Amino acid sequence: MLASAASRLSTALDGWRHLPSSIKDGVLAAVLTVLAFAPTVAHIGPEIGDLPRRETGGIGAMVGVALTLAMCLPLVIRSRMPAVCLSVIGTAFAIGQVLSYPDTFGKIGILLALYAAGAHLARFRRGLAAVLTAGYAALTVALHNLGSPQRFPDFLAFYLVLVVIWLAGTGMRRWRAEEAERRRLAGEVAAATERARIARDLHDVVTHHVTAMVVQADAAQFLLDSAPERTGTGLRAISDTGRRALTELRTLLGILEATGESRTADRTPAMGKVADLVEQARLSGQPVEWTEQGEQLPRSVDVELTTYRVVQEALTNALKHATGNPTKVLVRHGKDQIEVEVITLGPAIGGTATPSGGRGLTGLRERVRMLGGDLISGGLPDDGGFRVWAMIPGSPT
Repeated sequence: MLASAASRLSTALDGWRHLPSSIKDGVLAAVLTVLAFAPTVAHIGPEIGDLPRRETGGIGAMVGVALTLAMCLPLVIRSRMPAVCLSVIGTAFAIGQVLSYPDTFGKIGILLALYAAGAHLARFRRGLAAVLTAGYAALTVALHNLGSPQRFPDFLAFYLVLVVIWLAGTGMRRWRAEEAERRRLAGEVAAATERARIARDLHDVVTHHVTAMVVQADAAQFLLDSAPERTGTGLRAISDTGRRALTELRTLLGILEATGESRTADRTPAMGKVADLVEQARLSGQPVEWTEQGEQLPRSVDVELTTYRVVQEALTNALKHATGNPTKVLVRHGKDQIEVEVITLGPAIGGTATPSGGRGLTGLRERVRMLGGDLISGGLPDDGGFRVWAMIPGSPT
């Protein structure tokens, strides 16, 4: 029962926090007005003058009601026009003190208005504070001349209470501004991270598929001269590679759409497509030996996509820098990680099939390290080839 009540209270508070300020201010003003005329609590309120109570009746009673309403109803605009709200309520409070009207719960309005001014006032804060201080000093002088039993320490203590309430509102204003700045910076970091991720994906997709198409086109040109009957196979490989490139580019463009929906999970390449990379490299004329060890378990999308990108980048580099050299691809599935190793044997060729941007392995290393893994790449001894090795953590889902 307690848990259910706490849950309902939490839901109600969360709903209250998300209400517009104008509605919350209106509710606050209405509640304070009702309590100001409720017999049980109507006589409770902050008091400073302690002058002999004025007997109210007739016009005096009407003036008292008007002053009470003037200390409650302006709270409706406390967030939108805090200076006006505080000025009206402060004036009514001072008049009530000087005329010695009976205490009323509506005097709480001066404290709420003061907090609202500290929390919401953006301009002329120091000017308003100076005016309020001067007004309070004039009020204390007037109360003293009217015979108030309060002494200077009493007036000073009440003033310090008002200052603390103002500073509490100022602290809330500063906290909201800092929170908004944190959210803005977090949004910028998230946007920059997403742009970097998409840039890496674009690099992987475009570099890999375009490299494969260039190599396949060169092979088709060679076959056209030496074995025309096999030219169709090469042209079909170019066509298939182009379709794969378009599919992945559409995926990235879909992610960039401002729909608020994530399409990554169901459209990005997964572990089952690594074999397609190997087959595409073979169609491009690269002799690839493909080995898979361990049981393939379902992993998170990020882990599977990173594994795919490691193999893709390594095969792209093999096609660009060592076309025709034997390449070995090993994917080892562990319980809590995936290990990928791609070795291209033999020395690199003198030129490359396509220009190199020099950012593929660097971006790939960043992607792997974001998942807590590691990627090592480098040449084998005695110009024996090139090796890319990656360890990608990822428990089964």
